[in-house]
Amino acid sequence: MNSADMANRVKKPAHVPDALVYAFDYNTDPEYCRDPHARAADLARNAPPIFWTPYNGGHWMVQAHAAVHEALRDYETFSSEHFSPEAFNSMMAELPEEERIPAPVPICIDPPQHAKLRMPLFSTFSPKAALAREKEIRELAERLIDGIAKQGRCEFQHDVSDIYPVEIFLGMFGLPVEKEREYRELAKKHLSVITPDLSENMLMMQAIAAVMRETIVERRANPKQDIISMLWALEIEGEPMTLDLMLSYCVILFIAGLDTVVNALGFGVRHLATDPELQRVLRANPALIPEASEEILRRYAFVAPIRLVKKEREFHGAELKEGERVMMFIPSASVDERVYRDATTYDMNREKHPQMAFGAGPHYCLGVHLARLELRVMYETILKKLPEFRLDPEHPPTFHGSIIAGPSSIHLRWDV
Repeated sequence: MNSADMANRVKKPAHVPDALVYAFDYNTDPEYCRDPHARAADLARNAPPIFWTPYNGGHWMVQAHAAVHEALRDYETFSSEHFSPEAFNSMMAELPEEERIPAPVPICIDPPQHAKLRMPLFSTFSPKAALAREKEIRELAERLIDGIAKQGRCEFQHDVSDIYPVEIFLGMFGLPVEKEREYRELAKKHLSVITPDLSENMLMMQAIAAVMRETIVERRANPKQDIISMLWALEIEGEPMTLDLMLSYCVILFIAGLDTVVNALGFGVRHLATDPELQRVLRANPALIPEASEEILRRYAFVAPIRLVKKEREFHGAELKEGERVMMFIPSASVDERVYRDATTYDMNREKHPQMAFGAGPHYCLGVHLARLELRVMYETILKKLPEFRLDPEHPPTFHGSIIAGPSSIHLRWDV
């Protein structure tokens, strides 16, 4: 172990038994960055179901399916509030308007305030609203796949995945689509490493807000048919929308809209490229694609949200203290053999159990219907327009860690 590695570790608290300590750094662990899901399965087999790691300031990792499922619903113990909303608002009120940092709402707050701020977004992300966009989403998918079909190869993340959900989101949101690469690079820069340093996270929020601020302010005076304009028209508990709250909404939706489907799609296409039999089955019967997609989401879940312990308690054999950080490690929970038999095997016909790729509890993914639609349409389009494709043996896939793990590059080849 080198000195740099030692410097990144913190001392184990006295209440944590040695048996529950397991060294894992979700940002830089070499095996996790080499293949997130192989490492997650290794952790599920070899690490305690709940363990404490000395990296990233020292925190708990919850990886048993039952424990993750319970904790994500128990917001009174496992809080999404990484700081007091009252203290944050008081601090921001003392700063000039142009220097204020957006609060990460409605993600980093708990009920009942969470529900009040999330509720106005339901109609925008409803099943009906998602399906109303299917035609434009399909046109975009076909344009992107037509653009690579004759090449016989592509780097899927750059050529397709980094564009497809991002362009959909920017169009819905009302941000300039011509800046899609700039926005995507900004999201990747700020989500590639997440530390417990709140000042770093606040600067990330500030940087993202800065690139949207001009458009957000302009929409207040000149509304259009987009999400930013819709948000300006809202009243929260009888009070008109403010610029501070607008920036907070927009930053969180920006992060969610520009990263999650990008990664889900990359993992899904990587799996299809390694499973020619599944490609043949789905080409012959496209009606099976939604079912196939759900098993891909189960097997390759990649989000690991952080919570703060709000009150001391014993939880599945671990003694948790108030203020400790807890990572809900959904990638390992998704291959828990106590829930999924032969869990690391992709099996579209397995006995159905709820998968947690979209989370659980009050913070269950708001954009789940749009995400499922985007994935289904892209899988349908790829399987319709490309012949059997495979991974390029000269360029193996690369990945990154963080609380949202994802592919960095997926090189594909096919015969033309």
